[in-house]
Formats: sequence, C-alpha cells, structure tokens
Amino acid sequence: MISIDEVLETNAMISKMNLDVRTITMGISLLDCVGKDVDETCSKIYTKITTYAKDLVKTGNDISKKYGIPIVNKRISITPISLVGGSVCNSTDDFVKIAKALDEAAKTVGVNFIGGYSALVSKGMTKADELLIRSIPEALATTSKVCSSVNVGSTKTGINMDAVKLIGEKILETAELTKDMDSLGCCKFVVFCNAPDDNPFMAGAFHGVTEADCIINVGVSGPGVVKKALEEVRGADFEVLCETIKKTAFKVTRVGQLVAKEASARLNVPFGIVDLSLAPTPAVGDSVGEILEEIGLEYAGAPGTTAALALLNDQVKKGGVMASSYVGGLSGAFIPVSEDQRMIDAVSAGALTLEKLEAMTCVCSVGLDMIAIPGDTKASTISGIIADEMALGMINQKTTAVRLIPVIGKGVGEQAEFGGLLGYAPIMPVNNFGCDRFINRGGRIPAPIHSFKN
Repeated sequence: MISIDEVLETNAMISKMNLDVRTITMGISLLDCVGKDVDETCSKIYTKITTYAKDLVKTGNDISKKYGIPIVNKRISITPISLVGGSVCNSTDDFVKIAKALDEAAKTVGVNFIGGYSALVSKGMTKADELLIRSIPEALATTSKVCSSVNVGSTKTGINMDAVKLIGEKILETAELTKDMDSLGCCKFVVFCNAPDDNPFMAGAFHGVTEADCIINVGVSGPGVVKKALEEVRGADFEVLCETIKKTAFKVTRVGQLVAKEASARLNVPFGIVDLSLAPTPAVGDSVGEILEEIGLEYAGAPGTTAALALLNDQVKKGGVMASSYVGGLSGAFIPVSEDQRMIDAVSAGALTLEKLEAMTCVCSVGLDMIAIPGDTKASTISGIIADEMALGMINQKTTAVRLIPVIGKGVGEQAEFGGLLGYAPIMPVNNFGCDRFINRGGRIPAPIHSFKN
C-alpha cells in the first residue's frame, strides 16, 4: 500500500527537484524485414516500425497525465542496421536509403529519436559493417531523427583498431557535413566498448539480437532529487552520505518501474529493463556536477572528483537495483559536458579537462560524452582518444563510449550550440601530440588475459 506521505514526497520530487522519466524506448527487431532488395527492405522496415510504435507517444503522454510524471522522450531502438541490410545493401547509398526510411518512420509515429543505425565490429568488419560505417556521415547529415553507434571493442574480443581508425575519419566527415549547425551530426553518433543490448538512451541505443521481437525499456533520471537529498545531510560522514544516495535512488527507480510496467501493459509489449542512470539536462538544478559539488568539491574536476563519482555511481546502483525486477542498460551517472550546466561551468573555470574526464569514466557509466573539440583536430587524434576510452572499458569489463564533436570553424575558447536537451558546450583543448604511427598499425588489440574464462 502506498501511503499519502509517499505520494506527497513523489509530487515534491517532480515539482521542485526535476524528477522525470527521461525516456520510454520501444525496442523493435527488424530481422524479419529483409526483402529481395533494398527498396523492399525499406518498405518492410517502415511498415513494421509504424505498426508496432503507432501508439507509443500517445501511451507515454497518457501515463504522464495519469500519474503527473514528466516523460521527456519517447524513442525507438532497432536491430543494428548492418545486420538487417547486409544482404541487400551493396553501397553506402543503399544504407543511406535505409536511414531515410527510419527517419520517415520516426517522424510518422512522432518519436524524438530512433537508434540502431549501428554495427557491431569488435572482432572484425564484414563488408556490410564497413559500408554502414562509411555511410554514417551522409546518413546523419540527411536525417533528423536517426542515431548511430558502432561497438568497436569488448573485454572478450579486444579492440578493432581498423574500425577505430576509420571512425576517426568518419567523425570528422560528419562534422564537416553538418558544420552549419555546429557539427550537430556528431551529437547523434557514439562509439562503444562492451555495448549493452538493452540501452534505452540515445545516441547509443540499439535492439540487441538477444532481445525479444518487441520490448519496452525505460530510462529514469533525477540528479536534482539526489542533490536535494544530500543538502539535508550536508557535512555528515560517508556512511550517512551513501545511505542517503541509496534511499533516493530507490525512490527514483520505483517511479521508472511504475511507468515501465504501465507502458508494457497498455502497449501489450513485454517489459525489458529500467536503466538507473542519473541523466542530467542543461536546466539549473538537474546536474550531476551539482551533486559532486554537494558532496564536497568546489567544481567537478577538483581533486577527489573520481572518488566522489565512484561513490555516487555505486550507491545509485545499490539503491536502484532493489527497486526494479529487471535493471539493465548503462545504469549509473552520465557526465556529458554539454548537457550538464555545472559541468559546462567547470570546463569554463578550468577545473575540468579532457584528461580528468577520461579518469572519471573509469568509475561511471558511458564515457567521454558530448565533448566539443576544435574543428581542426586530426582524425588520428580523435581515433587515439577513442582507443584510450575503449581500453578503459575492455580492461575494466565495463561499458565505455565516446561522443566527440569536432566543431568545424571553431576553436578553444569558443562555444558550440546544439539546442534542446543537447545544450551547449565550450570547445575543450585536446593533446595534439601525434599518435599517427600507433593508429596506422592496423589490426586488433588483443583481449586482456582476464577475458579468458571458459
């Protein structure tokens, strides 16, 4: 039985602390959409998505009205398109046709984004994988709803450095094709190590081949709720601090569980997972950076930041996992620069550098996320940054990712504007000492010794 105190507390979290359900994401398998050619495949893809997801947005809005819980995004994730298009796509143009069909389907059903223009290449690339990767710049430049990802490494297989090199080049090409929008296309692309099959968050969402035909995944948020709870125990010891975060994460996750089960029942689609991630927005009071400051740091990036973030991430998982039957996705604290006002402020103050962010990614979800860098950064430098982050994921047996935006025509000290939840970002300096000979070696970095567990 839910008490009146719990109802009032939840209402306060929504009205005063920016609590929301960040996304309801419907995962749809497209493995049965392969036709005799690319045009028939596009037609089948459009039909299946618009049939399965026709009521997704309305359902999200109805649940939001019923419970008074903001549901910010309604999204779709689909089977990695390199698998779907492999037998019918003979060129990058063929893959771009599929991207446009996905974009049209997303517009028809009214979702914010559709993710899964993706390839899984941690051990090697098929012809279809390579064609899809080469098509990413045009696909992202000519669509508005499509998000793309490539998994280039895993703890079991190592890191595909051929793919890492190619992706560095394609990120720069994507930036150039969308330079009139501060290289916005790069905001819709992420490169992974150990990518999960059930992530509801963009830009890295895809519907893994281990999943059912159609599922509902929910991503919760609530940095403002955690921040407010920590204000009540300011100055207390670490035991009190950790207990407060755990209890708050439990309450936030229960909201996500409620929405997930309701959406599952209304849409007659199996409930997949709740992703526990603390996902910030540019709004004041909805910031992971503010939580780190409340824990005791002057700015994110100050000495002690990695320890504070490790503590936060662990307690969110411990509290959240008790609140839901199925937890998955990324589940932890996001630290995107452009989407978190206090992270932006920390960069502007000189407290937070790219190297410190890399250290922080050892203990949190995702990785180097939504980081704007100078537009004249070399492709090999971008590939080197990706390789470093992939190595952290591979060795530490965790998901890591990179979403870099080389902003064409802008340099350090300037600012990129992306709009909406993507926010804005100061251009961060990168280490420009060369890594060309390393990136150009080719081949695969082997999996670590602790990967051999059979």
